[in-house]
Amino acid sequence: MPEMSGAQALVRQLRSEGVDTIFALPGVQIMAAFDALHEAQNDINLVHVRHEQATTYMADGYAKATGKVGVAMAVPGPGALNASAGLGTAFASSSPVLLVSGQIDSGALGKRQGQLHEVEDQLDVFKPITKWNHRVTRVEEIPEAVHEAFRHMRTGRPRPVELEIPPDTLANLGMADIIEPEEYPAASASVDDIARAAKMLSEAQRPAIIAGGGSLIAGAGAELLRVAEMAQAPVMTTQSSKGVISEANPYHTGTNYVAVGPASQIMPDCDVLLAVGTRLLFREPQGKIPRIIHIDADSDEIGKNFPTELGIVADAKVAMGQLAERLKVTGVSKPSRADEIAGYKRATADSVQELAPHQVGIIRSMRQQLDDDAIVIAGVTNIGYWSNVAYEVRQPRSYVTSGYFGTLGYAFPTALGVKVAAPDKQVVALCGDGGFMYSPQEFSTAVRYGINTVAVVFNNSAFGASRWDQTHRYDGRFIGTDLANPDFMKLADSFGAVGIRTNSDGFGDALGEALRADAPVLLEVEVPVEMPPFQIVE
Repeated sequence: MPEMSGAQALVRQLRSEGVDTIFALPGVQIMAAFDALHEAQNDINLVHVRHEQATTYMADGYAKATGKVGVAMAVPGPGALNASAGLGTAFASSSPVLLVSGQIDSGALGKRQGQLHEVEDQLDVFKPITKWNHRVTRVEEIPEAVHEAFRHMRTGRPRPVELEIPPDTLANLGMADIIEPEEYPAASASVDDIARAAKMLSEAQRPAIIAGGGSLIAGAGAELLRVAEMAQAPVMTTQSSKGVISEANPYHTGTNYVAVGPASQIMPDCDVLLAVGTRLLFREPQGKIPRIIHIDADSDEIGKNFPTELGIVADAKVAMGQLAERLKVTGVSKPSRADEIAGYKRATADSVQELAPHQVGIIRSMRQQLDDDAIVIAGVTNIGYWSNVAYEVRQPRSYVTSGYFGTLGYAFPTALGVKVAAPDKQVVALCGDGGFMYSPQEFSTAVRYGINTVAVVFNNSAFGASRWDQTHRYDGRFIGTDLANPDFMKLADSFGAVGIRTNSDGFGDALGEALRADAPVLLEVEVPVEMPPFQIVE
């Protein structure tokens, strides 16, 4: 058992688990870890940011783009609390993110002395937004704790974890063994459950499939499409699963997002619904609720929102592969529903076009400019909202959202993490002027590291959704929703980035110019305050 510092044990175990990038901001309680990263800089890339929020947002973007664990590091107290927004986003969207947080000296823990950055019971703060969290106070325990963190992120439903280590533990010497990484087999479904599911789908007259984020995380697209073809089932997705199968595929009918989407067309006549990797959080269908087969890696989600006839706790890819094979063996044969499915797709697209013609025009011009594998980060802004239903995603892991957390300000720093993970792909962040101003300082990070993202800032000089709400629900009593913005072109120039200003008519050409620039770009687009999909005015 070799002797090493706690910081060396941390960094070496992270490297053993396959970590090649860490997003961090330095501070006194974690400087020993930074020194160990200096020693390991040929193996691990350190990206230091300008605000702790960006550490976990970037780690989340990295995880969503790759499927690998994203790692962030921050000091305790204000640093860790700043990072909590990104950790909450990762929790809401089932993303494997590790936050390594500093602590006060181990001898001062629990004494409430008012040590620098002290938060009593900091572990408790993170429990609601982590799958697992833990404090280490001995050097020899660090490798096992890191390994356990990765086990939690790589088994069952992936979600973030937090590990905190006091500064004296990082600095102290001790005897520690680095642990080899493990492979964790994905959970399969029982033969009997698969047989029941196949029978229900075979006997169904009008089956349908709804695929959630769990299907995308598991990489279940090919298996899901095989089942759809054999069962002649139209496929709906959620905002978190866009791209699990190409939205250009004829079986894909559209994305359900609040009051918009194909569910209103499909669900009234559906007799069997196959729900894969989704919590089934959508409006209750009119009429009779169909028989539901619910497949999810998280047993807590099955039957939570709708009564489930058959619940299967399993990995989506494995279970859908099993189901496809069972349907093949049984020789299920159904008449084509191609015309009907195409009708659902047209009806959904027509509805979105009618509701938001201006937004759809912008989104379609964006689609024309982007490569099939370009990655779009849909921010908490009007065009981001409508992109959930109007933007055609053609490949997995090429569309990123904040899940149910709806995190204002997450899009730009998350895009930086995505671009670090996928440097050869186009990466575009859809930001509102309100959300973008949470983290404009991260253009410093983008320029410093050559992270050439395009931050599209839709400028309406307002918190637009709230402004719309005040207009239509509160009789125009405006307060607290207007914004005084900087000159975004000067802002971009001050960081050494490229600034481009346009309006919605010139958006397509301006985006093309931004994508050709060999630099980080701030693309400002002047837009009006418009209706978001969750405030549809009848």
